[in-house]
Amino acid sequence: MWRRAPRAEDDRVTEIIAGPQMSLLEILALLGAVVLAVARWLPPAARPPVTIGAASAFVLSAAPLTVLGLRWQMLPVLAGAALALPFAVSPLIRRRAGRPARRARWWMALPGSVLCVVLTATGPAAAWAFPVPVFPEPTGDFAVGTRVLQWTDPDRPETATPEPDDRRTVVVQLWYPAQKSPAGTRRARYLGRTEQEARTVSDALARYAGLPGFLVDGVPRALTRSVPDAPVAVDGGRFPAVVFSPGLGGVRTQNTAWAEELASHGYVVAALDHPYDSAAVVLADGRTIGTEVGSTGDDEEDNRRAAETAGIRAADLSFVLTQLDRLDRGGAEGALTGRLDTGRAAVTGHSLGGAAALQAARQDRRFAAVIDLDGYPRDPTPLPFHQPALALTQAIGPGTDARYIPRLTEVLKLSTATGYRLTIPGAAHLTFTDAPLYLPPVPAMVGSLGRTESRRVVAATTLAFLDSTLRHEPGDLAGALSAHGELTVYRPGDSR
Repeated sequence: MWRRAPRAEDDRVTEIIAGPQMSLLEILALLGAVVLAVARWLPPAARPPVTIGAASAFVLSAAPLTVLGLRWQMLPVLAGAALALPFAVSPLIRRRAGRPARRARWWMALPGSVLCVVLTATGPAAAWAFPVPVFPEPTGDFAVGTRVLQWTDPDRPETATPEPDDRRTVVVQLWYPAQKSPAGTRRARYLGRTEQEARTVSDALARYAGLPGFLVDGVPRALTRSVPDAPVAVDGGRFPAVVFSPGLGGVRTQNTAWAEELASHGYVVAALDHPYDSAAVVLADGRTIGTEVGSTGDDEEDNRRAAETAGIRAADLSFVLTQLDRLDRGGAEGALTGRLDTGRAAVTGHSLGGAAALQAARQDRRFAAVIDLDGYPRDPTPLPFHQPALALTQAIGPGTDARYIPRLTEVLKLSTATGYRLTIPGAAHLTFTDAPLYLPPVPAMVGSLGRTESRRVVAATTLAFLDSTLRHEPGDLAGALSAHGELTVYRPGDSR
């Protein structure tokens, strides 16, 4: 029986309540600036008290904001208030000094008032377009804990460096079912263990995407729904594992909302940072490793490099599954000893990570299922694999690579188990990540599903698939998936 996903109506209400994502101080400063801009048009008797109140509210809220850290979205609000303040206050000062108040004629004052209001309105519009992301409350029965580990594979050299003794190291973040923490317990920061790490990663992601870093300066401020190192849930038995690889240049936290939702339903999610590939990887010793993967402009060479990187990632995914098994057996540090069921493990990934997941499934039969989130298969020699597979794809349009669906279909048909390809209307490539929570809702960028519906659809479809393949729960999987898009099913023995 499929678990209940949050209803679309609930999500729409949440999105409306979230509004422009402004703090109380920012809202007070905004209201003060707006009132200052329109005070000139109030009845004469109302102008003095309203102006004094608005000026006081603005100053008392703007001052602590500058101390606590002013977001760039508030700069036009400050500009609008600074422009309106002298014209709103000067008549009061002149009257108090016994001099006649001078007021410009209405047709001269109107353009200035309009300019102040427009400037002030730009602030909440910018805050709405580039908010501090608010992570949705997971819908499962468990609270969610998280911890970050670093593992080194003694059997694999690091091919990205010339040092012969350098071994392949990955940073892994776990999200797991946890005991409920007391109210007020500090939640985990998004993008990093510390504020400094979060800002380092945020700046690196912005550079990788070609965006000015200040546009997304709210992202490292975000807190998730997980509690660092929370005690593991007492109930629930042994939890299936889901190993995740991010997109090219992506980071381990890029699918945090999805990982928290899965963990709340009784899964342990292990997401990787791939050094020299992820935008930034902060190691335990404080070193930061940036990406060395970039486009050469030569399609053939870029495809070769993508296939090589996917192969390295596939090996990383298998290594992490080995480490999770050691963790369960007590061979590595952690409170999950005896609680991880690595015999029920899925390998997943987004974009290039999805390609790596498909390749890892073919190479490592320990994985019992595979999920590809809009990833173009990169295995240079596709061969049959035995796991059931789910591929979620963006809406296919004129701009989609014409080779994508035929190549994906070819790979899915090689499975000796049932495969599913679900194309989600309104989805874009970044729909399958946390990006809709903090980027402008531009359809070409994050799709048209909205900030909450994107997460809901991806969680509902992947949970249905995992419950069916790893937990063998009864139900109509094809029916559950087709409710969210255009489904194609590939069954073993079908004509090829």
